[in-house]
Amino acid sequence: MSNNGSSNSLVLKVEDLVLYFRTTKGVVQAVDHVDFELAKNRAVVIIGESGCGKSSLAKGILRLLPRNVHTYTGRVYLEGQEIMGLDEETFRMKIRWVKMSLVPQAAMNALNPVLRVSDQVAEALLIHYPNVSKREAIERVREMFRYVGVPDSFLHRYPFELSGGMRQRVAIAMAMITRPPLIILDEPTSALDVLTQANIMNVLKQIKWETGTSYILITHDVATSSELADDVAVMYAGQVVEMSDAASFFKEPLHPYAKMLMAAVPKLRGDDDLEFIPGQPPSLLNPPKGCRFADRCPYRMAQCEINPPMFRVGDRKVRCWLYEKDADGIYGTHPEPLEQAHV
Repeated sequence: MSNNGSSNSLVLKVEDLVLYFRTTKGVVQAVDHVDFELAKNRAVVIIGESGCGKSSLAKGILRLLPRNVHTYTGRVYLEGQEIMGLDEETFRMKIRWVKMSLVPQAAMNALNPVLRVSDQVAEALLIHYPNVSKREAIERVREMFRYVGVPDSFLHRYPFELSGGMRQRVAIAMAMITRPPLIILDEPTSALDVLTQANIMNVLKQIKWETGTSYILITHDVATSSELADDVAVMYAGQVVEMSDAASFFKEPLHPYAKMLMAAVPKLRGDDDLEFIPGQPPSLLNPPKGCRFADRCPYRMAQCEINPPMFRVGDRKVRCWLYEKDADGIYGTHPEPLEQAHV
């Protein structure tokens, strides 16, 4: 892979992304030196507890930044083009909603209640492609609605006339309207019932198969994410602590946090008791200097006082000293818990 992020197989490459926010209590280290890649026609699911930096990572990639940004550095390559260095106007007109778009949290409540849904979905197309007529835009909206399963009869309705699931589908159609190669979905099913969640995930899978769209799906719902995931990134306290293909991850997560996270997910088969992760995540105002999971980890050792790098385990990556190889190529010799996590 080339160092400039121009690999033909990649739609997105993020290198050393840092996003800190200034608050009255201090600087929040929301995204702390994050690296990851996303291949074309694949979906990476970013999972982790609330407050771990998942949504801030999406904002950093899309440059949807609030006014209290303290630090914003790194490199983001979209289809080989470095986009962090673009001025805001160029980014707004040529990148955001053209090459990558967002389905935000509570998207079904983000629609303007006094505008017809067709006009709202068409707006991005009309803004970014001035040569497209209003009639052509509405026809594109009709096409997108068919993709996501919204009937033609809903085309000129207002948001309050649609169910929550239908409004969510409209939000997805809005993100698709310019046919971007990348869509970021931030908790797209969190406010929906289980059956509607399943329907929305099926819609997203169908879109991916038929259009080749790549996804970043941000969620804390591990069970739902498994339906769409090709790859998994686990975030903890502002850092990515594990990167893996989905099949390997859901079979055997590597990082102690990921193991405990998966052990807390209910299973359809088996009568294993659910486990929980003791303690709470560290404050991002003043995160610990070493491993950020150490105080909750049953495998804690003296070396955890030093911040671990990302270690390669086959095609996977994990930020944990247990996976440091010795001179003989053997992984860390601490398979059993060394110390109870601090509660």
